Amino acid sequence: MNMKLLIVDGLNLLFQMFFGMPARITGKNGKAIHGTLGFVGALIKMIKMTQPSRVVVLFDGEHENPRTELLGDYKANRVDYSAVPEAECPFSQLTDIYRALDYMGIRHAEIADGEADDAIAAYTLTYGGEIQCVIASFDSDFYQLINENVAVLRYRGKNTVLCDEALIQQKLGISPAQYADFKALTGDCSDNIRGAEHIGPKTAAALLRQFGDLQTIIQQADEITRPSIRASVQRSAECLRRNYRLIKLDDTAAMPFAFQELAYCYNSVTTFEVLESIGLR
Repeated sequence: MNMKLLIVDGLNLLFQMFFGMPARITGKNGKAIHGTLGFVGALIKMIKMTQPSRVVVLFDGEHENPRTELLGDYKANRVDYSAVPEAECPFSQLTDIYRALDYMGIRHAEIADGEADDAIAAYTLTYGGEIQCVIASFDSDFYQLINENVAVLRYRGKNTVLCDEALIQQKLGISPAQYADFKALTGDCSDNIRGAEHIGPKTAAALLRQFGDLQTIIQQADEITRPSIRASVQRSAECLRRNYRLIKLDDTAAMPFAFQELAYCYNSVTTFEVLESIGLR
C-alpha cells in the first residue's frame, strides 16, 4: 500500500467550520455543536478525498508565542476569545472535537512549544521526501513546503482545491521554495507582519524571478531599476530579514507522535455516528 500522510491544521479547520456553518446547530441539552459537526464532517470528506494511510491533527496550544520575541506585534491583531461569550467562542467546542477524534482513532495534539505550523512543517520536511504528504489548511504559509510529494488541501466542499507546484507557479508567478521570500516582501496582514512599502505581489514575484531569493534582492538592491522599489528594499532590509525569519518554516520542532503511531484506516464511520457516540446527538 502506498503511504500518504494527511496533516490537519486543527484550529484553522475549527475556525472555518465554527464561523462558516450556515446556522447554529444544537445537540442534546441545547448545546451548540455546529463547529464540531462541521469539523468532523469536513475531516471525513478530506479523508475520503485523499485516502491517507496516516493522519494527525495538530492544534496551537495556549502559551506565549516565541515569534513575538522577533516581532512584539506578531498576531496581535487576533481576537482575544477569552473576552467573548461562550456561544461566540470556537474554543468552547474544542473538547468535543478532541473526543470525536479519539472515537475515530485519529491522533491529535496541542503543540506546547511553538506553533502548530512548526510541528506540521517538521512532519512534512521529515517525511515529504519519501512519501506523499497533504497539509489541510487555509494558511498560505504552508505553500513554502509544497514539492512533488507535498500538497496543500484548501477544503471548501465542492470547491476544494489541492495546491501543487504548478498551481503556485500559475497563481503567484513563483516557485513554492520562494514563498517565504515572497511573503517577507509583501507582508502578511493576517499575522500582523508589514511588508516593504510599494511592494505588492506582482512586484515581489518580479523581483524573485530576477534575483532568485530575498537575500540576493537585498544584497543587490542597487541593481533594481525602479527607484521607489530600490529605495524601499534598501530602507526595509532589516525588517525584511526579520519577516523571513518569522515566516520561514523548518524541521526543528518536536513531533508529538512517531510516524508509525499515525496509522489510520477509514472504517466508513459517518459524522452523525461520531456525534452520537460522544453524546452530542
